[in-house]
Parts: sequence; C-alpha cells; structure tokens
Amino acid sequence: MTNHWIDLKNSDVILIMGANPAENHPVSFRWIMKAKDAGAKVICVDPRFTRSASKADVYAALRSGTDIAFLGGMINHILQNKLFFDEYVKNYTNASYLVNGDFKMPGELAGLFSGYDAKKRSYNAKEWDFQKDADESVKKDPTLQSPSCVFQLMKKHYSRYTPELVSRITGTPKEKLLEVYTLFASTGKPDKAGTSMYAMGWTQHTVGTQNIRAMSIIQLLLGNMGIPGGGVNALRGESNVQGSTDHGLLFHILPGYLPVPSADLKDLAAYTTKVTPVSKDPQSANWKQNQGKYFVSYLKAIYGAKATIENDYGYHWLPKLDPGMNCSWLMIFDKMIRGSLKGFFAWGQNPACSGTNSNKVRNAMAKLDWMVTVNLFDNETASFWKGPGMDPAQVKTEVFLLPAAASFEKEGSITNSGRWAQWRTAAVKPLGQSKPDAEIIHELYQKLKEMYVKEGGALPEQLLNLTWNYGFKRADGTIRSIDPHLVAKEINGYFIDDVEDKPKPPKPGDKPLPAKNPWDPKKLLGKKGELAAGFAQLQIDGSTSCGNWIYCQSYNEKGNMMARRVKKDPTGLGLFPEWSWCWPVNRRIIYNRAAVDLNGRPYNMKKAVIYWNPNAVQPTGALGAWVGDVPDGPWPPLANEKEGKLPFIMQVDGLGSLFGKGMKDGPFPEHYEPVECPVPENLMSKQLSNPAAKNFNDASIKEDVLATCDVRFPLVATTYRVTEHWQTGVMTRNTPWLLELQPRQFCEISVELAKEKKISNGDMVEISSARGKIDAVAMVTQRIRPFKIGDRLVHEIGLPYCFGWHTPGVGDAANLLTPTAGDANTMIPETKAFMVGIQRKG
Repeated sequence: MTNHWIDLKNSDVILIMGANPAENHPVSFRWIMKAKDAGAKVICVDPRFTRSASKADVYAALRSGTDIAFLGGMINHILQNKLFFDEYVKNYTNASYLVNGDFKMPGELAGLFSGYDAKKRSYNAKEWDFQKDADESVKKDPTLQSPSCVFQLMKKHYSRYTPELVSRITGTPKEKLLEVYTLFASTGKPDKAGTSMYAMGWTQHTVGTQNIRAMSIIQLLLGNMGIPGGGVNALRGESNVQGSTDHGLLFHILPGYLPVPSADLKDLAAYTTKVTPVSKDPQSANWKQNQGKYFVSYLKAIYGAKATIENDYGYHWLPKLDPGMNCSWLMIFDKMIRGSLKGFFAWGQNPACSGTNSNKVRNAMAKLDWMVTVNLFDNETASFWKGPGMDPAQVKTEVFLLPAAASFEKEGSITNSGRWAQWRTAAVKPLGQSKPDAEIIHELYQKLKEMYVKEGGALPEQLLNLTWNYGFKRADGTIRSIDPHLVAKEINGYFIDDVEDKPKPPKPGDKPLPAKNPWDPKKLLGKKGELAAGFAQLQIDGSTSCGNWIYCQSYNEKGNMMARRVKKDPTGLGLFPEWSWCWPVNRRIIYNRAAVDLNGRPYNMKKAVIYWNPNAVQPTGALGAWVGDVPDGPWPPLANEKEGKLPFIMQVDGLGSLFGKGMKDGPFPEHYEPVECPVPENLMSKQLSNPAAKNFNDASIKEDVLATCDVRFPLVATTYRVTEHWQTGVMTRNTPWLLELQPRQFCEISVELAKEKKISNGDMVEISSARGKIDAVAMVTQRIRPFKIGDRLVHEIGLPYCFGWHTPGVGDAANLLTPTAGDANTMIPETKAFMVGIQRKG
C-alpha cells in the first residue's frame, strides 16, 4: 500500500476493484464504513455482486479480464473533460516529457507499440526513449501542447477508449461507466481524495501489472498520490505477504528489493554500476543512487567479518542468476515437469491446489527425486502421490513432511499491507514435535554446514562463510535455539566500526567549509557495535551492516520499534506514529511531499499529512522543517530551486510516470483479451492477447493447452476466496466449524445460464476446461449476470479456490481448470479469467 488501512477513513471516494474486502479483508471494512459515515462514496466494480458491492453507493459489473478497457475509459473521460489536477500533473509527473518522434502506438500499429519483435515476443524499449538535449537531459514542453509530449500521446492513445466501445468490451452499460467515471474523477480537486483498493482480481492476469499501472495513471492525473485518503493500495492476502516480499521472497530480488546479481556482473563494481542510476537533474533525489551502500551493508550482514574490501565483501560467494534467467513460479514447475529439477521445498504452501494448471503441478512433482513440505497439516501437496489419477507405485518422489508451528506459537514480526511491521509474542508453545520455521531452518543450516565441512561440495563458501549470530553460542560454536530479536537486529543493521559524521562537500557556488580543528573530537554517526538508526547512516565502505535497508530503524538503540503500542494520533489522520513501525523510516504515507504545493503548503489544509514550517528550528539550528508525517526526505519545498527535491524519490527523475518506459508490454496500458477469451477478436485492436505475455504451448507438455472460442468451453470463469476459508484451506478445512460453514466446492451461476443448461440450485455439476474438470454444487444466483459483449451474450461463472481432494467430500481444486500463462512483467499466472464448460451431473 502507498497508504495504509486506517487511512481509508480519509477518502472521499473509494474504488474497490479487483478485490472484495468485505469478505476477504473484513477488519479493513470498518475504515471504509467510517469513511462512509463521514460522507464518502464507495464504488465497487466486480463481475459478481459481492458483500463489498452490497455496501457500495455505486456497483458496476464487468467481464473478468477487461479492467484496462474500463480504466482506460476513465482516463479518457478525465482527459477529455479536463478533470485532471493541472498543477499536480505539470509539477509532479512526466507529462511534459517529449518522446522519440518515431514512436508509434497501438492505434497506429494494429494493437502494438513501436519496437515489437514477433519472433522474440518482446519489445525493444529503446524505441520508446525520450528526446534528449546535448547534455543528456530530457526535453520537455511545460505547456503540454506538443504532439510528442507524454500528455498529448496519452490523450491520443486513450481517445480510442470511448464509453461506447468500453461498454461493448466490458459488458458494463455505458450509463454505469459514466456514473463511475464522474464520481471518481470528482476527486481531482485539491480538497478531495480518492483511493483504490485492489487484490488478486487485478494482478492475476496476463496484463496484471498494467492493470495497476492504469490505476496509477488515474491517481497521478487526479493528484491522489501522496495524500491522505489517496494512493494505490494492494490488499495483501495474508498478514505477512508484504513482509515476505520485503525480505526477498521472489527470485529476482534480495531483501529491500535490491536486484539479484547476474553472473555476467563479474565483480562488485560492475554490479554497483548496473544498479546505481544517474540523474543530472539537481531537483531529483534519485534515492536509488544509494543502492551500493545498501548492498555492501547487506553483504556485511550475511558474511560478517569474512566480507572484506579485498574479497569484494563476499560478492563472489553470493548466488547469482544467469543473464535473463527466469526462476518464477511458472518456470519452476515447467522445469520440474521436464525433469530438470531433482528436489523441491514446499514451505508453508500448497501448490497442488494453489498453483495454476494444478494437474501440471501435480504431475511435475511426480518427476522429482525428493520433496520436503513444511506445514501445519497434511495436504494435497504432501500427499500428491496418492491423489486422484496418481499410482503411488509409479511415483518415485520421496516426500518429507515437517510439522511447523502456527503463527500464534512463535514470536516475531509481521508486516501488513500498509507496511506496518508489528511484533507478536508467542501465545502458546508449539504442539507436539512441531517447530517454528526459524528453528527448522536453523537445524537445516547446522546439518548442511556439518556436511560441507566433512564432505566438501561446490562453492562451500556460500554457506560456510555465513554469519549465524542468532543465539547463544556453545563451546562447539553451535546455537541451541534461535532468538528472533537477534534476527531482527541483524535485519536493522549495526555499525561495524566507528563511523564519523562528515559534513557534505560544498556544491558549486557555495562557501567553502571552515577549516577543521585537528584537536576537536570526531563527531560520530554511530559507535562500533551500536544499532543503526536509519538507512541514511549506511555506508559503502563496509563499516555498516544491514540485512534489509528498508527496515533500518525498526530495531535500534531505542529498542524494538515494532513492539510499540502507543495510541497517540497527533494529526487526527490515523497515522498513529508510535504504534508499531512502518517502513521506510516510519513514514505512513509514501511520496507525501506530493501532498503540498511548491511552497510546502498542503493542497488540503483540513487533511494535511505534512506541511513546511519555515520558522521551525532544526537540531542543527537551521530554520525550516516539515511537520506531520515523516517526509520523503528533509529537503525544503521546490520553490527553493537550489535545495528543493521532487517528491517521487524512488524514481530516477523524481516524477510520477504517466509514461512507463520500464514496462515490458508497453509504456501505456492497452486492453488485450486474456489468453483464453470468449470472443474471436479484440474489439480495441487486431492484437487479440498481450503480445509480450509468457505463454506455455509446447506440444510435448500435454497439460499446456489453451482453448479460445471453443464450443466445448463457452463460459468465462473466475476464481476467488471466501470468508470462511484461508487460501487453499489447509488450515480452515482442518477446522471443523469453518468447514461446516462452507462444506464443499461450489459454483456461482446466473439464473439465465441455469435456465439454459437446465440446472437447479443445489444440483451437482461438472465444470471442465481444456486442462481438467471438477465437480461442484451449483449455486444459482442473481449476484452474477450475463454480459452483452459486442453482439453476443457471454456468461460468466465463479468458483472459490479453497478446496482440495485431501479433505473427504469437498471436491477438488478450482486451479485444475486454470491455464499456464504469465504476465509479461511479473509472470503472475492468469487465474482470474479463463474458459470452461458446465453440465449437470446425473
């Protein structure tokens, strides 16, 4: 989340799209209701009329997989009716940038952008470059009138997204589209705020990243980024998904979102050069220029004293990816089914149910030599070898099931969707022989270390040189048990040596620094052995360590910031700065300097997250300081041309990107149909589906098959969660009272489809796709309706994904039906829009 849960109460208009918080994030809904009590309006856009929709002021139905068409229509409405926040757009976005004159868009290239290579299914993004002056600075048109500027190109691109065409694509009536557009666009004023709430309903598509990009464009146009009640807010599906991602869960990032090195970067200098962007704009903070400091501090955290300047701080020990290597979820199981992987850890997950195209996943696991599962209960993954369609005698995989402790049986931190890291103590001891995950990892590490010492192995330094200072060390150097506080302190980081607080060198034109008295004592940032107070103190010379730079400050010399529980709210905005700790540096709303004008005056005085007080005296004696939330940097307002910095500090240029050069499937979001869709052509262009998406259509893998406009599978299907079950149901299906509330797999179908198929409420039906089939109980309901798409009537059905065969009598996983296809940018699978057939059984 750019903002946080409590901040929802500050919104004037809340757009719920790609999410169902009333059922899946029910505690959050109290803040939505508080906003409504204060006069806010709620919009819900969903294929189904959900519990969230029941509390909305405006509900709009749309066909799954058409969100970009819907949002593109809103962008067009905002631009054509001049509803954007003009001052914000000109000052805080790249709207004025001039793009290469040869750049072409989908309206001119039959659905493609310039630079597409059909054989590689990828773009050459250099063809989207900005025009440059002789000094390499970007050319701009502050008037936003040049046909080559981002603003005019965006206006041209989305002029195709008329309400009439969007309605034909999405199935949403034109009148309802305009009602949504008008209401949300009303927040494009200085004293208004609009927020968006999304979850997997937006991300799990082959255009998932661009769904969020489209909403980001809307929020930048309306000036809703950085303000209370604004932002683009992801609703994480589990209480520590944010924390796990922050700490390097994904294959391509290290903790703190530092890029994983590739093998062609031969030394630390090459890596640092690669990940350190350069900006010549004096108004750009370009915070990523500090990534070298954070990376060296990370190496010092994991390798300690063995990481020295002479050995590049252990850079050569760190595991690396081959150039261009893709180790994402879909690729893991594709490699597995081809026999390329020998072993697999399924840690706290159930891929036999959660994985898209679950038959492929289950068959892939049968190709392994061994698999270790770590979970609270036996499940479809641990017992895949005896599941439906499996002959145990033919499965060679040796499976180990390690019992894990539940969240309330262990101490540590979780980081919620709003980036709040909260410390939790253990309520009870783990049951039986189950152990906290850290203890299981600890035992594994100790055993592997012992084996490497005795037997050797490939590149043993990777493991043998690790620091492991997580508990009391016994005489033999081993640790009996893990102390999570010591782990948290390593994540925060230490001063390895005394670090002097050196004054910054003067800029050109500044007065020279006064001569230093050699007899004066050194002023220190920190003493050797102290915990670092924030990431601004981290160094590139190996004198600091930090396991995750964005968490630096979370556990410092003042104590465990994550354990704080002070209920003070000075601003009245729900920031609660002394409750837990929020990354980065306890900032509750990121990019908050975009909430003020060039003089530091809040756009909304009644809900000022920060403001500039020119008379405030800083500890250094200097005048002027920000008041309120922790600002995105200490610099004065932009009216101070010499020292002011632009607000979007994680962008190299400091501006919000209306034009996204870093995307792999186009700098503007464009509507494409899902890889399986009910229409033979894209009504927006001649390009049916995302040309840069990752498709799996190797004929040698029988599970990888797609079916578009196939008479056997005429229905759009989507998957979702229910309140009573958690993810794939491993915990909740083993909780009898929850299983009693939602006892088996069901399928929501419209009254019209039920009549057409002669299906009654409660009938058992078979749902099939090109990849598999499942049984479900039919739930005939008016909550889901047919869509008029172009000139045809299209039915959609919905299924929960929380069931699996391991629980007797509940049916099997909905993901047996979903395809293997990945988003062009993230490789997230497309499980929210695919094609199925349905028939009554018996």
